Amino acid sequence: MTDIFEMLTSYFYDVFVTNFDGWVVLGFVAQGFFTMRFVVQWIASERARKSVIPVAFWFFSIGGGILLLIYALYRRDPVFIAGQALGLIVYFRNVYFIILNGRQSST
Repeated sequence: MTDIFEMLTSYFYDVFVTNFDGWVVLGFVAQGFFTMRFVVQWIASERARKSVIPVAFWFFSIGGGILLLIYALYRRDPVFIAGQALGLIVYFRNVYFIILNGRQSST
């Protein structure tokens, strides 16, 4: 049991302390953007008393998606790169529809 605890401690120290650099900070900031999109959606839905997607959701999605794509490109992770790049298409397309049709929340 002690060996497992030491291995986990060593692993987490290596991941969160030894490998901590500016890229990790960028990754955390990007993840923060993605978290905020759900927070603004939750608050908007609570206020409306129904499920809505506010415009800010899409802007946080774009910000988080771009930053995570940069992070994924640096990490050279093809799965992460493909996922973020395809997601950005959807986010930008939704902002295009918002601009085209006027500002509105979807239900």
